[in-house]
Amino acid sequence: MDYLSGWCKSQKRLEGSTIIVTGSNTGIGKETALDLYKRGARVIMACRNLERAKEAKDDIERLTKTEQGMGELVVEELDLCSLESVREFCARVTARERSVRGVVCNAGVMMCPEGRTRDGFETHLASNHLGHALLTLLLLPLLIQNGPSRIVFVSSYVHAKHELDLDDLNFERKPYNAFEAYCRTKAANILFARALADKLKEHNITNVTTYSLHPGVIRTEISRHFDEALVYGTTFLFNNVLGWLGLLKSPQCGAQTTIYCAVDDACAEESGLYYSDCAVTRPSKQCQDAAQANRLWDLTLQALKLDLEKYNPFGEPKSESITAINNDL
Repeated sequence: MDYLSGWCKSQKRLEGSTIIVTGSNTGIGKETALDLYKRGARVIMACRNLERAKEAKDDIERLTKTEQGMGELVVEELDLCSLESVREFCARVTARERSVRGVVCNAGVMMCPEGRTRDGFETHLASNHLGHALLTLLLLPLLIQNGPSRIVFVSSYVHAKHELDLDDLNFERKPYNAFEAYCRTKAANILFARALADKLKEHNITNVTTYSLHPGVIRTEISRHFDEALVYGTTFLFNNVLGWLGLLKSPQCGAQTTIYCAVDDACAEESGLYYSDCAVTRPSKQCQDAAQANRLWDLTLQALKLDLEKYNPFGEPKSESITAINNDL
């Protein structure tokens, strides 16, 4: 299927830029980190499992050991299901880094068994939306300071299969359904990218742009929960039968639209749009609704307990501000 898909053709170099890629120990996240590293970027591999992240780092360095112009790979711990972990990560980055110009919100879970995080959120909501929303809001001052910068949210075409229920984000009223939970958070990614673009425009900030995208149906480890959520053998069928039929993209191919949104000058002046195969496409009707995006923005700030009178994401980068947020919670 790779030969039918869009590919990022930009030769842009990224020396002097630091880009954070969540979930970069495997799949399209790892491929994205590899590409950015080969362009000369300092890539922060933000992962929950440090051991696997270090293995991925070593593998990338091994694959590129004979090539010239590589950047730098840095492994950092980040558990998106823990808001405390997100805040600690952002405090470290804000205190240490001086050239952050990109955040690729790639990590996520798919069709997990029902569960709640320590913060009380449904697992998909926490990992796929709230963790990344907090990450981008806490790093936003740094991105503004170092702009032009980009924020990329990896969504999915299945966002259109189930609307995001803004009255029941946390599955507290409706019986849990693993596929619906995943679809809803992919819609949240698109709506939040749109809302953030709108807020940046309201604050006359033009040097930070946002993107959301469908990478394609990829052969990756994201299908690891299928046996638990559906029936035993579903993971095998997904990765093998669909692969034999030529319906799955490779991780390298699946990373192309992410890379396009992160680096290509062709979309440098675009913000808040949704992409597939390295081109703008139209998301679901809900995800085109500015009012829905704005409401999700408000609900997200409420869930994250972010008081904009105490912390201004559109202001100066201050690690002590993030520390103060930690102390208040």
